[in-house]
Amino acid sequence: MNGSILIFLGRILLSILFIVAGYGKLTGGAEGLSGMLGGMGLPQPLALAYLTGLCELVGGLAVLVGFQVRIVGILLALFCLFTGYIAHMGPDQATALMKNIGLAGGFLVLAANGPGAFAMQRRTGRVSATV
Repeated sequence: MNGSILIFLGRILLSILFIVAGYGKLTGGAEGLSGMLGGMGLPQPLALAYLTGLCELVGGLAVLVGFQVRIVGILLALFCLFTGYIAHMGPDQATALMKNIGLAGGFLVLAANGPGAFAMQRRTGRVSATV
């Protein structure tokens, strides 16, 4: 199978989690995260929860359509590492932490290799269907 197609499939798989999580937070599921953020003493926890949801949704959609994948890949890798550090450092959170680390690795590979096939390119404003 062509490597460019595999990158495209990887983009789909990496983006699903972020699109679903972001959409969920923006449509009424931000309260749980807000409670956790408030418990950490962060100001405006509900606003931060909605901002997190927006970042997840926009980042996931950008990866899905192949828009600025190298930049978004690095940003989402950092997001995964940061959220893993602040939310998944407890002894009962090892699996969630490893998930975040694995996702960060996937996003870094995506950032290094580019968007692959069927990617929206900023320069042309068109979809690239290179296979």
